[in-house]
Amino acid sequence: MVLRYTNHMSTWHNSVCPHDCPSACALSVEKLDGARIGRVRGGKHNPYTDGVICAKVSKYVERAHHPARLLRPLLRVRKKTFAMQNNGAHNGANKTPATAANLYQNFAEIGWDEALDLVAEKFQAAAKEFGAESVWPYYYGGTMGLVQRDGIVRLTRAMGYSQMQKTICTQIAYDGWRAGAGVLRGADARELAMSDLIIVWGCNAAATQINVMHHIAKARKRGAKLVVVDPYENATAKVADMHLAPRPGTDGALACAVMHYLFKHGKADRGYLKKYTRGADKLAQHLQTRDAKWAADLTGLDADEITAFAKLYGATKKSYIRLGIGFSRQRNGAVNVHAVSCLPAVTGAWKYKGGGALLATSDAFQMNEELIQGLDIKSDARVLDMSQIGAILCGDSIALQNGPAVRAMLIQNTNPMLVAPELAAVRRGFAREDLFVCVHEQFMTETAALADVILPATMFIEHDDVYRSYGHTFLQIGEQIIAPPGGAKPNHFVICELAKRLGAAHRGFNLSELELADVTLAMSNYPPRGDFVKRHMLDCAPAFRAAHFLDGFGWPDKKFRFAPDWPALGPYGKTMPKLPDHWDVLDRACDEYPLRLIAAPSRGYLNSTFTQSPSSVRRERQPCAQIHPATAKKFGVEDGARVQIGNRRGAVTVTAKHRPRVNADSVIVEGIWPASAFPENIGINLLISAAPAAPNGGAVFHDTAVWIKPA
Repeated sequence: MVLRYTNHMSTWHNSVCPHDCPSACALSVEKLDGARIGRVRGGKHNPYTDGVICAKVSKYVERAHHPARLLRPLLRVRKKTFAMQNNGAHNGANKTPATAANLYQNFAEIGWDEALDLVAEKFQAAAKEFGAESVWPYYYGGTMGLVQRDGIVRLTRAMGYSQMQKTICTQIAYDGWRAGAGVLRGADARELAMSDLIIVWGCNAAATQINVMHHIAKARKRGAKLVVVDPYENATAKVADMHLAPRPGTDGALACAVMHYLFKHGKADRGYLKKYTRGADKLAQHLQTRDAKWAADLTGLDADEITAFAKLYGATKKSYIRLGIGFSRQRNGAVNVHAVSCLPAVTGAWKYKGGGALLATSDAFQMNEELIQGLDIKSDARVLDMSQIGAILCGDSIALQNGPAVRAMLIQNTNPMLVAPELAAVRRGFAREDLFVCVHEQFMTETAALADVILPATMFIEHDDVYRSYGHTFLQIGEQIIAPPGGAKPNHFVICELAKRLGAAHRGFNLSELELADVTLAMSNYPPRGDFVKRHMLDCAPAFRAAHFLDGFGWPDKKFRFAPDWPALGPYGKTMPKLPDHWDVLDRACDEYPLRLIAAPSRGYLNSTFTQSPSSVRRERQPCAQIHPATAKKFGVEDGARVQIGNRRGAVTVTAKHRPRVNADSVIVEGIWPASAFPENIGINLLISAAPAAPNGGAVFHDTAVWIKPA
């Protein structure tokens, strides 16, 4: 849809940011001609985006028209090697970037039909010899568009291939929230501007949700206070009125101490508790010993600052907690998220506009994805844990559920050779000569570099899709703006063409992207796509009473649960604490591994995306370890010096940065950097365990004990 002309050559078009971020920003994209874009701005027509987008997306022209984009299908012609791991933007510290010739030295260009025929042939051969479950399609959130992202599920179900449990990002946090509230929604994010006290808990919103900061800024103009709870002074904490930096994995203890104060000092809303919650009396009794001193010993915080925080929260009716995913990425993460979600139930903050809490808005949408995902196809195939990809590809019988080894894969929208935990095992698995891998990608990622067939993929401006968000409530359509470069093709094309060759039957394979979107909208009882063109989007926000659970929470009795039924939420739930607490199941620091590593997101990168963009590379410069000066002195680490961080899984080399507002027991490395940014030519997730978190799995990226020493 055309918004306006800037000159005779360019037009502006509405679109949607497709990347794995809660904001799903509305965009205005300048089209220079049929093949090129120019500027990208935040869409002012969307009141959540409100014209504000992150710097990396505003410079999307760098990514869309990058000279290293994959433009032709490629076939491996040489043995698998780790020699080239990315597009040359990084190649270790102060080394010369790799040449374009090196990128393709292991591959030869082939045609699309030849490539797809070969993929289908390999899948059929694996299924015939080892069973259909030996084929494992693997994907994630490189695009959050429903048609382009989730169509791979339709192919998986139609062919009886191994299915995938999506544990790598939100699983732990969502389990923790649902444990209490029963449904995944909360106070509308736009209400941040109406709040008197905002707590950003376990989220660097300035780096990962810039729109949250925009709405917080509106509240602060009215005099609202901002509190940030995070183990280090990230960009969000730097602008806060109060910053609490607990040890990683001790958020549950902090939340319990706050609730202890609320009950003890008459700040608990007894009327609300009686009407809307279950188990309040048992909770109050349980918390009698969980005071600020108890929490201080666990969190490393001062008891007085815990009390000051509790006093502020208890004194403010319109208090809004914006929970992040970050603090859930611990073995006890679901318990911690649940404990924090209990706070507005104790104070009754849900009663007020500008009060309550929000983790995600996913259940605010009622999308029927039967057609997109092929949910009407019965499939009894095993469901493999995506976070266990290293163990799975290395033949671990438990991870494989005693089924056949994985012999063939199609990978879309993710880069597991960099973003998955236990990278050493992931690398060994992908190096197998008996594993056939097809990667559909935009750049020569670490995973693409080890593929047998690489297919060039489109970007959001080059295909059609429908988008929902997990940070706001707007359903949006993003239509194609420019033609794909070279031979790049959308995910939907690849899935449908493979379906033809494999004999997969489902009507979703016979529809275009927009036809799939149209039928899905109709099946979901949403207005037709034409209305989106007129209105630019559809607001799916529940009414205030529903959003604030004033008509009840998402359980049959409509009560918030202080004592969750953890075993009902997953197979690892039996040993979880019955009430909010500090659950000590962490990768405990010890003499051998005295510090806790947090592999936090950076501002310039998004997982392994944007690591090719020149402006992002200039901003981030190099991987660094943020460490408290006193801790650095203890381990002989000089500011600006090269250091190694390691544990039983290996070691990586980075540059040390002394930071006084880092928890003294922690070390922080921001960003999922390309492997070539490290002398060891492997990413930071080398150090991360793939142990599944309770109750239902999930990656524990911020629960890692390490040592540090001068390099």
